[in-house]
Amino acid sequence: MEIKDNQYQIQGVSLTRLAKDYGTPLYVYDGEKILNQVKKLQDAFSTVKLKIKYATKALSNINILKLMKKAGTGVDAVSIEEVKLCMHAGFEPHEIMYTPNSVSFEEIQEAENLGVMINIDNIPMLEHFGTYYGNKVPVCIRLNPHILAGGNAKISVGHIDSKFGISILQLKHVHKVINAYDLNVIGLHVHTGSDILDAEVFLKGAEILFDAAREFKGLKFLDFGGGFKVAYKKGDIATDIKEVGNKVSKAFREFCVEYGSDLEIWFEPGKFLVSESGYLLVKVNIVKSTPASTFVGVDSGLNHLIRPMMYDAYHDVVNISKLDGPERVYTIVGYICETDTIAADRKLREVQEGDIIAIKNAGAYGISMSSNYNSRLRPAEVLILNGKAQLIRERETFDDILRHQVEIDL
Repeated sequence: MEIKDNQYQIQGVSLTRLAKDYGTPLYVYDGEKILNQVKKLQDAFSTVKLKIKYATKALSNINILKLMKKAGTGVDAVSIEEVKLCMHAGFEPHEIMYTPNSVSFEEIQEAENLGVMINIDNIPMLEHFGTYYGNKVPVCIRLNPHILAGGNAKISVGHIDSKFGISILQLKHVHKVINAYDLNVIGLHVHTGSDILDAEVFLKGAEILFDAAREFKGLKFLDFGGGFKVAYKKGDIATDIKEVGNKVSKAFREFCVEYGSDLEIWFEPGKFLVSESGYLLVKVNIVKSTPASTFVGVDSGLNHLIRPMMYDAYHDVVNISKLDGPERVYTIVGYICETDTIAADRKLREVQEGDIIAIKNAGAYGISMSSNYNSRLRPAEVLILNGKAQLIRERETFDDILRHQVEIDL
């Protein structure tokens, strides 16, 4: 987002104009930013056989998936519905990694029928898989490396008390299952969490994965998950992708020599690819002063961006209706009948009713975690690509609220 011709713009498109044309609240995505993030990751790992599997759950609009396909990525899906969305968007089955958690075996079977790569994260399901498929279907195994990493307890998933993955301490049991059913394991996977800054965390996970991989024959890839941190505010520290790429690639190349095979290295970034591309545009409904704070009430809330309330996430906010003038301290709150704070104690150009506020870093887990709470409607989505803004999701209507409800005689 830049200031040009006295307007906040993306690729020459005025954000306030978009708010006027499409209404608010409105998600806006910068397609060029997404493509640049993909290239940044590709460049960082240019010395190894890299496959990027975009984490669909971050933002699953089919047009974003098509953009990822165009950029040369594959996808990671965590539900059978995401698998089908990715296939609808044009991904071939071999480009899709399916990594479910706590699903039924029937869903695993459906994924196998579709031909996607299946990633299993618990021993009972591995036994089911072996009983049904034996060595006829290749499989990947998700391991829990017991590494506490991530910016928030709710997004740290590789620690010893996590529901995700098979404990690295159970590796002996895993091999018993593999031998009993003659399983064809072609990949190993770890994911420690999100918002990881330090390359050393990835290296620690790599060493654990390498140790495990030495006990497997016939592997084709090692999957390091995602977790790269993006900047949420001015001066914020983000993962140094170049440093991570250099260090992890070096360690990976050395392991491949030792292993005797030129394996592929996989990553599953979600937030890293789409977070900074997204803006949630909201309109100011009310400016309300109390003895303690001045609240800016907007026409959105935790139903459209739950991260501040769920994860205490920081999202920068900008009054894009004002380019100059005095700054004041405000707390931006939503219109949901709950404590619904989007941003507390922030300096903004003096706010008036009708102003448009842009909430940054709304590309990841905005619309994908949205709801109809309070019977509110989900916003529209707009993608800006090659200097052109296009509607990629219509705003919901009241008919959508009623659509799947069945009225009965009472």
